Amino acid sequence: MAEPLILPTDFNNKSELYNTILPQIFTLWQHEKDIIANLSNTTAILKEVLGHFWIGFYLWKENQLVLGPFQGTLACTRISLGKGVCGKAAEEKKILIVPNVHEFPGHIACSSFSNSEIVVPLINDNQQLKGVLDLDSIHFNEFDEVDALYLQKLCKFIANQI
Repeated sequence: MAEPLILPTDFNNKSELYNTILPQIFTLWQHEKDIIANLSNTTAILKEVLGHFWIGFYLWKENQLVLGPFQGTLACTRISLGKGVCGKAAEEKKILIVPNVHEFPGHIACSSFSNSEIVVPLINDNQQLKGVLDLDSIHFNEFDEVDALYLQKLCKFIANQI
């Protein structure tokens, strides 16, 4: 059974917001073993709390990123390593913050509404790529180092679970 999210009262403080939701996501994963169910609920929580245009996972399968659980509009289903923001983040195994996706060389436009993006690789303790977490916004310059810090903690946790 789903429990209600406990949210901070100050939605202007991004750190407080992440510090409130991440432990709830971690607890969710402790009580359910199915990866798809957990990834689905994780994207639902992030979408509900952060409200970005598109939030989802791409999982590393058969030497490519394959669409996983997400919240948002229709998405690209397969992305090759090195292609677009997701493929580049996966290839380099590093977080990419793109203030304006229209200026990113090779950007894959799944939606013309997306203007900025952050992609965080799912890298486990053995440095294995498990996928990426992708967040898109209709606003330019939406993502920053605070997002990167907390989303990296989340993605490290998830990568060690899958």
